[in-house]
Amino acid sequence: MTAATPDASQPAVPYGTPEAPRIAVRGEARLEVDPEIARIGITVAARGRDRRSALDDLTRRNAGVLDLVKTYGDAVERLETGAFSITPELTKHGRGERVRTYHGSVRVTAELTDFTALGELTTRLADLDLTRVDGPWWALRPDSPAHREARKKAVREAVQRAREYAEALGTTLAALVELADIGAESAPPDYPQAPGRMRSAAFAGAAEDTPAPLDLEPQRQRVHAQINARFTMVPPQL
Repeated sequence: MTAATPDASQPAVPYGTPEAPRIAVRGEARLEVDPEIARIGITVAARGRDRRSALDDLTRRNAGVLDLVKTYGDAVERLETGAFSITPELTKHGRGERVRTYHGSVRVTAELTDFTALGELTTRLADLDLTRVDGPWWALRPDSPAHREARKKAVREAVQRAREYAEALGTTLAALVELADIGAESAPPDYPQAPGRMRSAAFAGAAEDTPAPLDLEPQRQRVHAQINARFTMVPPQL
């Protein structure tokens, strides 16, 4: 009978010793904060009986959308053009490859940090011909201070929890042995001042017949942090 060999894929659990007993705890923090950015998707469409007329209309409308977004200056942090397409539509009846009409579209994404401007811009975009507006999608920046605050709070919770366990045994913590994000050993999975309620306001250059801006309420963002921590403690007198 052969002795079972340990599974090399499983890390060894760092057990303590009577001279240096260990405490393993998890620290967790959940915060709700105001978003920092908002993204909207803009789809411009055109349709024509020949390819050239459809392309000309699409180019004109796309330029109008880009010019409108750019009038908001620093309120727009990023403006990107995504998918572009010109698609022929064949006739349903008859033989051969007879084109009935052409459909064109351009997808644009805008990222804004001024949520007052967001309400007016989305309204003005939605008022344009053959223009679709999706969103907004609220988010935090990857380097947002909220992520840092959540991690710090998770660490403080882990220390407090470990200290309470030690106190329950009539002893104290001695040293930190390990501190790690949850899942730190595996590959990671694949966003200014906190805004208040959005206000309706007019921007320079807006036409007099511009429709009333939408009153968009920013969606609170949830930030979650988890860590594992191991400590040694002074041997308790049991």
